[in-house]
Amino acid sequence: MKSKLVRIGNSRGIRIPKLLLEKAGLEGEVEIDVEGNRLVVRSVHQPRAGWEEAFRRMSRAGDDALIDPETPGLSRWDDEEWEW
Repeated sequence: MKSKLVRIGNSRGIRIPKLLLEKAGLEGEVEIDVEGNRLVVRSVHQPRAGWEEAFRRMSRAGDDALIDPETPGLSRWDDEEWEW
């Protein structure tokens, strides 16, 4: 897909089609780097940012228990027939 550089004051900009933004998951603030002769645009937002602290809060609140009932015991077949 081609696009043109457009003048924005003393800078230049590129219009990025909505489809490409959606595919890349880009929105809001981005980070732009130069790698060789390429511009690389990355999301500043990390997909799992904040998960570690959220899990700590869940643990402190006692809200990290398993939802499923206890795992069923082994069957007779498991006890008698299964070999490693």
